[in-house]
Amino acid sequence: MKNPLYKIVIILVTVIFIPMLFFTVYEISSLNESEKVLNQIYSNQIDAILFSVNQYSEDVVSSWRNKINNSLSENGNQLINAFLNAYGTVNYLFITDSLNSRDVKIYSRQSTIENERKEVAELLASINSIIKKLYEYKKSGYLKLEPVNISRGNSAILFLLDDNSLCGIIFTPESFINKFLGSKMQSVAGNEFLLAVFKPEDKRIVLSTDRVAIGDLRQTKPLWLLPDYQLGIKLKGKTIEELVKARTNQNLYLIGGITLLIIIGIWLVFRNIKKEIQLAQIKSDFVSNVSHELRTPLSLISMFAETLEMGRVKTDEKKNEYYSIIHSETNRLSSIVNKVLNFSRMEAGKRTFRFEVSDLNELIENIFNTYRFHLQNNGFKFDFQPDKNIPLINIDTDAISEAVINLIDNAVKYSEDNKVVILRTGKENGSVFVEVEDEGIGISESDQKKIFDKFFRVSTGYVHNTKGTGLGLSLVKHIINAHKGKIVLASSPGKGSRFRLLIPVF
Repeated sequence: MKNPLYKIVIILVTVIFIPMLFFTVYEISSLNESEKVLNQIYSNQIDAILFSVNQYSEDVVSSWRNKINNSLSENGNQLINAFLNAYGTVNYLFITDSLNSRDVKIYSRQSTIENERKEVAELLASINSIIKKLYEYKKSGYLKLEPVNISRGNSAILFLLDDNSLCGIIFTPESFINKFLGSKMQSVAGNEFLLAVFKPEDKRIVLSTDRVAIGDLRQTKPLWLLPDYQLGIKLKGKTIEELVKARTNQNLYLIGGITLLIIIGIWLVFRNIKKEIQLAQIKSDFVSNVSHELRTPLSLISMFAETLEMGRVKTDEKKNEYYSIIHSETNRLSSIVNKVLNFSRMEAGKRTFRFEVSDLNELIENIFNTYRFHLQNNGFKFDFQPDKNIPLINIDTDAISEAVINLIDNAVKYSEDNKVVILRTGKENGSVFVEVEDEGIGISESDQKKIFDKFFRVSTGYVHNTKGTGLGLSLVKHIINAHKGKIVLASSPGKGSRFRLLIPVF
């Protein structure tokens, strides 16, 4: 098994570890070049944030357009008035057929609209080129929003409605900024950036996410819908140099982490492959053991059956002895086959259990009576020590019998000269237990962790020479797990073993 493992180690080092090492060295050496790109990345990040805020302001006005469209489709002047009342930042709005500027509908919260009508007339007279662009855009399938500055510190947003009429919303820009952009700026700025909207004309900050001077803003861009106002951004508490250094350290940590993960991955791959090779070896040993286990009873059955068939046995006493041997070896053969079949069903997840309320003492006593004559004839001290006060429990009697019989078989196999096997029942912490104790060769602490694994057999000394398939304890574990119980093992080399099967009382 060592040669395949050495080959696997060499392959893993050649195919994975060495390229990974070169990659790590290359990445560390290229960090300086990467730092030069960080400033551009930072600039692009700022552009993305500015774009997000600008896009949000356009989305707000687009939602206004939709509300106005819906109101007009329902012939609802009241709905438009409700819209004006809902958005205090909007002073008034107008709707007109742009080809006849005298036919203008004005919606306002004011009782008189003479000033608004005059302002709209002046606006329409000055924006013919803009109106033409809006119609051209719409023909191309694009609904454009066009900002326009007007008198008295107001701004206007012009757009076309679904019926091709022209609509203008007149609002106070700084009121719009404070009401709609504040929360958006806070969310996109987070803890790393500071955003501010200011008017370059009078160098006055209208809104900011924290205290900042206009001169501290690293990058600025105009608001799409309010060209007279600028949106600026700066890093909060960090310079570009500090950011570059932080990113460099972060990259170093990342490379180190990736390297560590790859090493761990190589180790896991190696361990799994090693385990698979060991399992393949164990399976090979299992096939060899089972073949030997099957061959022995088959040979004996064949030999004694042939002897009887040829009439070589003259006395009835000898015939009965041979019949007894054939019967014993048949039972042994049946036991081996059943154990393998049960294990196969267990591995495939097809084994089913039939639970019923049963008396554990009665079940164990039946097993004791079945094995007592055979074990005592072979020089064993075989004893049953029941606890008369244990309650009835819900179990699969056949499965529990199989588990206990497997433990008894193991106790017999590994008893050597100290031929003592004791069965016990009792109660412990809300569970009922059955216990099989022997005074045999015992199990080392290192092997105690593995003996319930499939195919595992202790490979030293007397144990290695003892017949078996390596499936018995694996089947016991599966059965007890199906009963929501657990197995407690107490053993030491030369002092015997005690297996306690704990089954909870429900």
